Amino acid sequence: MMDRTAEATTGPLDGVRVIDLSTVVMGPYAAQILGDLGADVIKIESPSDTVRLGPYRNTRGMTPLNLNVNRNKRSVALNLKDGTERGRALELIDTADVLITNMRPGALARLGLGYPEVAARNPGLVYAHAQGFRSDSDRAGNAAYDETVQAASGLVDVANRAIGRPVFLPTILGDKVSALTIVYSVLAALLHRDRTGTGQHVEIPMTDTLIAFNLVEHLSGHVFEPPVGSTGFPLSMAKGHRAVPTRDGLACVIPYGPQNFRDFFAAAGRPDLAEDPRVNGEAIADADVDGLMDLVEECSPSLTTEEWERVCAEHSIPMASVLELDRAGEDPYVQEGHLLDVVEHPTEGAIRTVGIPLRFSATPGSIRRLAPLPGQHTEEVFGELATQR
Repeated sequence: MMDRTAEATTGPLDGVRVIDLSTVVMGPYAAQILGDLGADVIKIESPSDTVRLGPYRNTRGMTPLNLNVNRNKRSVALNLKDGTERGRALELIDTADVLITNMRPGALARLGLGYPEVAARNPGLVYAHAQGFRSDSDRAGNAAYDETVQAASGLVDVANRAIGRPVFLPTILGDKVSALTIVYSVLAALLHRDRTGTGQHVEIPMTDTLIAFNLVEHLSGHVFEPPVGSTGFPLSMAKGHRAVPTRDGLACVIPYGPQNFRDFFAAAGRPDLAEDPRVNGEAIADADVDGLMDLVEECSPSLTTEEWERVCAEHSIPMASVLELDRAGEDPYVQEGHLLDVVEHPTEGAIRTVGIPLRFSATPGSIRRLAPLPGQHTEEVFGELATQR
């Protein structure tokens, strides 16, 4: 079992205070990452915070999602609709370097927590506001969830064209990509503040973020005006763009270029395919990708996953075995990188926690606190505030 105290470090954001005034996943995940990097993150919440919905073991509200996105935080319980408690929240925000919120602008304005009101009290504050759509658009007040953002960003169209069904990606990609965008936006704004002394309002619209993310490769032929081809990155859209069966499992094998295909077919015991004209030119034609990937799938059961790992490493063919989530903790790569460790939570007992994927040579991040109970640190935080006056 992992000993957190032995690995506690200050991290590159030591000394930065973040107020997490957000719910569900996007904002809390962004704040958690900042906490992993050393920031003092204080979460202002009510016991009805929706991220705490779901199954629990010992304590109501201590759900898997909560345990995953609220570590390295202290929790303060405040009813923002109550004038006195809202005043306490503002006193706390006065001490902060960063505020992260995904409340709708109208609600923030009614509570006196909009950027103009808060910046008047704390002009150095980086105020990161994430919402579904741009504040100056006709969709500004619309409710938005990950699925609506996947639709509005074109991800559903990509899925429909690639597999013939308008499905949502089976992960909350919109929330998590937007969370990462919050993190780098906050860091950039903090750098600006360190240079100028001035904070600023940073708006992170989920839909805009996912459109930009999606079009990196899928704008494709429409990069040019007039277009020189269709949208959709050819390899990603190919019907053969899928994991393939090995003799004993599943693997992702993605030959890039003629030499990769020739080496793959030779290793599979198919020298006839290594002579195929489609893999003996200077490049693989887009029109040939589907047919060649069908042949990869046909040949892949000739070796075990481990044998393919050796062959592909030898010939620089991109390959990875398919990680089964139920067995992720047994995977040697996951274990060696401490990407999934068992830790002892004060109230929930033994839990698995996802490791910090970043490596800093001088200021590594650390998991210093596991997810708190709602309001667990209210007295502690406001006691500190009182001594600082």
